[in-house]
Amino acid sequence: QVQLVESGGGLVQTGGSLRLSCLASGSIGSIITMRWYRQAPGKQRELVAGVSSDGTTTYADSVKGRFTISRDGGKSAVCLQMSSLRPDDTAVYYCNIVARTTFSINNSWGQGTQVTVSS
Repeated sequence: QVQLVESGGGLVQTGGSLRLSCLASGSIGSIITMRWYRQAPGKQRELVAGVSSDGTTTYADSVKGRFTISRDGGKSAVCLQMSSLRPDDTAVYYCNIVARTTFSINNSWGQGTQVTVSS
């Protein structure tokens, strides 16, 4: 079983920065992708950014140029550096890891961390 622990959320003013971290532990297997999603009140969960095993990164259009995802392979961790934050970035942010084990593909989620951007 895989455990994901997120940290780094909080309250920040418009234009500020935050850094989210997610550390995986347990029987992780071979990581395929590591992603950050977010869900604002009354909205569907959306993909914010992802990094694949070969280092390829993807971003939602709304965060391009402002957010940077990075992976610390040695620690099975993924970070999301968020800059130039806006009120519409306010959401619960979730870490997601898809990994391959001997017998299955595991899709694991963190508990979420709240990011609030005040205007």
